[in-house]
This record gives sequence, structure tokens and C-alpha cells, in this order.
Amino acid sequence: NLKDVEKEREQRTQLSKEEIRQKIELYNASVTDHLKMTLNASGLYTGFIKVQMELKRPITVRAPRGGREEAFFLPRGSTNTLHISSANTAQEVIEALLSKFLVADNPAKFALFKCCHKEDQVYVCKLSDGEHPLYLRLLAGPNTEALSFVLREQQTGEVMWDAFSIPELQNFLRILDKEEADYVRLLTQRYRTYRQKLEEALRAEGKPG
Repeated sequence: NLKDVEKEREQRTQLSKEEIRQKIELYNASVTDHLKMTLNASGLYTGFIKVQMELKRPITVRAPRGGREEAFFLPRGSTNTLHISSANTAQEVIEALLSKFLVADNPAKFALFKCCHKEDQVYVCKLSDGEHPLYLRLLAGPNTEALSFVLREQQTGEVMWDAFSIPELQNFLRILDKEEADYVRLLTQRYRTYRQKLEEALRAEGKPG
């Protein structure tokens, strides 16, 4: 969201090193899980963010020592903690998460989202590649109810397909074929059951009272 990026950039240029130091002190005073932030002499600071994995489709994982790649589903809702710096962008966070899981898929398939809770409403907003998640975490404080991060697939219309290699595109097609076959099987089963119930009802109606 361009407006959010501009707002973040504006706030970052307005905050002095002293203001950042004060915010980090307040942040650390509120932390309950020991995941504190540290301000370096350079003005950069490091800290932790938690990212919830909400992937609907299987990911391709590299086997260690050059073994065969395999596709499988990550458990939905699993949360990962990353140690990052204030200089790290949303794109770098995505790449770090994929590297942690040995994921072979192109990072362009994924997007990082922020979830904000306001007045019993949850607002979900996609971060642009250049936004800085640790800065957003600092502004929101450590409470994940106020702000949380989620990794999801890009919407199909947003994916830059020409950024992928032929093997990756072939793997996408295999996954889509499997999803289509599963969906067709589910629909066929549903209509078969519906037909059986109708036929049973018709037979029951046809019996003499």
C-alpha cells in the first residue's frame, strides 16, 4: 500500500536517534517474552518479529545434500520467530523465512501482510517489498493483538510469472492439476450422494401407503 509506505518513510525521517532510543526503552519495558530490541551505536537496531504462516498451497522443499525436491503442505497457523534489523525489508524477511525452511519456490510467489486490530475489527494490509517490519513492530509495541505479521501466497493476478524458471512453472501446473482433480472428485462425490438421496426419496414416494 503506497500510502502506508509513504507514512512509514515520513515517520522514520521524523524520528531522531534519541526518539528511537526512547521508543526502544518503552518497547523493552513492555516485553513479556524476553524478545527485546537492541540499539546499536550506528543508529540501527535489532529485534524479533513473529510471522504466522498461512499458506494454502504446497511448497517445494530442497532436500539436504542435493537430494530430490519434494512438495508438501506447511501446517497452517505455525508461527516463526526471526531476528532482524531495522534495515531489513519485507522482501528480505520473506527470503529469510523461505531459507529457514529450505523452500525452493521463488520468493515472488509470496507476500508479507500486517494484521492490525482496531475496535474489534481486523485490518489486513499487504506490505510493499521496501517496508521495514521491525520499524512497524517498534511503533506498534510488542503486543501481537495490536500488530501481527502473516506470510501468504500472492494473489494469482499479482504474480509476475515471467520471473519463474521453467521447472518452477511446471511444478505450479502439477499443483494446479492436483487441486483441480481433488475439487472435481469432491464435487462428483457430493452430486452422487445428492442423487442417491433423491432416488431414495422417489422410491419411498412410489411405495403404496
